Amino acid sequence: MSQINIPIYDPKPEIAAMRSEIDAAIKRVIDSGRFILGPEVSAFEEEVAEYLGVKHAVGLNSGTDALVIGLRALGVGPGDEVITTPFTFFATAEAISLVGATPVFVDIDPRTFNIDPALIPAAITERTKAIVPVHLYGQAADMDPILAVAKEHGLKVLEDTAQAFGGEYRGKKLGTIGDAGAYSFFPTKNLGGFGDGGLLATNNNEVAELARMLRAHGAKKKYQNEILGYNSRLDAMQAAVLRVKLRHIDEFNTARRRLAATYSKRLSGLKSVLPPYEAEYGRHVYHQYTIRILNGRRDKVAKELAERGIGTMIYYPIPVHRLPIYDQPEGLAPEAEKAATEVLSLPIGPKLQTEIIETMVLPALDELL
Repeated sequence: MSQINIPIYDPKPEIAAMRSEIDAAIKRVIDSGRFILGPEVSAFEEEVAEYLGVKHAVGLNSGTDALVIGLRALGVGPGDEVITTPFTFFATAEAISLVGATPVFVDIDPRTFNIDPALIPAAITERTKAIVPVHLYGQAADMDPILAVAKEHGLKVLEDTAQAFGGEYRGKKLGTIGDAGAYSFFPTKNLGGFGDGGLLATNNNEVAELARMLRAHGAKKKYQNEILGYNSRLDAMQAAVLRVKLRHIDEFNTARRRLAATYSKRLSGLKSVLPPYEAEYGRHVYHQYTIRILNGRRDKVAKELAERGIGTMIYYPIPVHRLPIYDQPEGLAPEAEKAATEVLSLPIGPKLQTEIIETMVLPALDELL
């Protein structure tokens, strides 16, 4: 058995590079005695809003809460339908269901793994209220045609940007193009905290105000609750860590892109593999480096890589519409269903050494593929 241990993502080298900054930030919070919201969260919200180029950034408890609160702030509720992709993490559809709406799944573009805009119009009904495109793996969904159909039918657009912080579409930061953008700061994300955390970004004053109410039990002022809300406040410790990591995000995303180029240069010559397609309209930030392994060999390759100490993950083995909770028929989204049998994500991270990929991961793939 190989002694190699290359996890799909290792946060420790990234943390080590910022350790003194992070230690100082954590000490600052402890010394302040302010642990929920407060000046640390306000400062992070201001800094991240400036980075994204939006008027409002509302810190929340998780990326899932950002989707739920984003949908409610945009007026989505019981009886509505929301168009989204079946090839995503469950939370995207879960949030739609949690606000009482019905997710309507539209198949993906097999090149980008994101929702196919050309298929959206056929899914629109009189109950359709919004579209939730997902920028999967760090790759931008094609927003222009999505926004065009949304405008034509009077629909809201909430971008699920959980996997794409810092990514771009035609020069605009992802999550700032639609009516609002939902972000996750789960530790493995491009901008990840030391626990759960999330954010809603928007240029709409009313959406931002409602989101701030919803995160604090539906109150603008304490003990003056106006609507049913949630306990979804970003804590100060997470905000402090995220403020440090925000200063490094462009550097880290560039490092991810450099590793992706190393992978793609070598893998593009293999007939049994499709490396990630990078759409010309966006700047992919490679939250995951996800390949397609053809000819039904994906699971075997993943098993053999694991035996050699090389970590991989399948994102996602079951399309959302086929999960037991929705149990929609096979064939509803054939491209998503096919992708689920072929995708495999390989090790990537801003501090993963190119040498490790070139001398350990790629030779193993050459041999197995």
